[in-house]
Amino acid sequence: MTDSSRGFPPPGSGFRGAPDRPPGMPGHPPQRSEAGGPARLDGDLADASQTRPMPIVPDTPDRGGPGGDDAGRRGPAPWDHASPPDPSGRPGRPDDPGGSGPPAPPSGRRARARAGGAEQEKEQRKAAGKQRAGRDLGAAIGVGLALGALIVVSLFVYKAAFVVVVAGAVCVGLWELTTRLAERKDIRVPLVPLAVGGAAMIFAGYARGAEGAWVAMAMTALAVLVWRMTDAPDQYLRDVTAAVFVAFYVPFLATFVALMLAADDGPQRVMTFLVLTVVSDTGAYAVGWRFGTHKLAPRISPGKTREGLFGAIGFAMVAGALCMQFAVDGGVWWQGIVLGLAVAVSATLGDLGESMIKRDLGIKDMGTLLPGHGGIMDRLDSLLPTAPVAWLLLVAFVGSG
Repeated sequence: MTDSSRGFPPPGSGFRGAPDRPPGMPGHPPQRSEAGGPARLDGDLADASQTRPMPIVPDTPDRGGPGGDDAGRRGPAPWDHASPPDPSGRPGRPDDPGGSGPPAPPSGRRARARAGGAEQEKEQRKAAGKQRAGRDLGAAIGVGLALGALIVVSLFVYKAAFVVVVAGAVCVGLWELTTRLAERKDIRVPLVPLAVGGAAMIFAGYARGAEGAWVAMAMTALAVLVWRMTDAPDQYLRDVTAAVFVAFYVPFLATFVALMLAADDGPQRVMTFLVLTVVSDTGAYAVGWRFGTHKLAPRISPGKTREGLFGAIGFAMVAGALCMQFAVDGGVWWQGIVLGLAVAVSATLGDLGESMIKRDLGIKDMGTLLPGHGGIMDRLDSLLPTAPVAWLLLVAFVGSG
């Protein structure tokens, strides 16, 4: 292969100097000899003494980044954020004496610092996730304080007003539950006889005791059977069965609050019942959030843990001892320990029962009436089954009053 076939000018063409740019680059003018022929470029550049010097490229200021000027234009390397630049001004990493060679990975100290930062960020994300997994904390606290103020004022100022509050909560809870049954299962539960009969149970229990509550419950069930006859017979048995269950689950269990209130120290008994239930829920949440690892009932409520149950029992037992010793007439501290244990267990079972109903219906909350809490039924879930347990133990310990 000849020189000209490789793209070089043939020998003897009179080439006298090297071009400013290598031949073949875009925009390079072809070199001509003095005789007009193509310029000569020897393969070994033997006549180097007659060549013109290459233009000198001015030095660019060092930009302080590893890898030279290009790295400086691209910005600082990742490890520059962890260590200051070299005071000597040499290019490359500060720990590279020659300022050359490929950049080395971060030192052990920097790697440990990064690992610690990543672990801290992971823990922060985990804590934030747990907070977000709950409800709107600000709204929940505000609504809780408002409900607490309403209960305390009506309970200690005028007892009959608290009975009205309980009856109103029962009617709202009945509306939420019957609405969800109709939406999710197409179960037609008559609301009117349930609401009227539920309010009657509350007032009868307060005025006539347990006998009055049982009579009102029976009349409510009969009214439901008759009311449902005005509709089509299709699914009659299913609808009335669900209606009797709803009548027992919401208003009848709430009647035991009215029974506690009827005693001479009724406000103190009701307040003890409410405080123990709230403390039990709080203890379960606090201990379960911090130490919970073993699931209590993952198929029903994945968020509940065994550690949370132990926290609920411990908190409720302490609160029960204090309430029975200082709030309930004739109460003794050890009775409060037993009461706290029973309340913690019944409140947990009530919460699980409500979760079972909501899972069967395929919903997260029974309603949206209370911001940060859901619906009324989402707050009554642990109170309803706990009311008869607290009433029974208080009667056994200090009498009916």
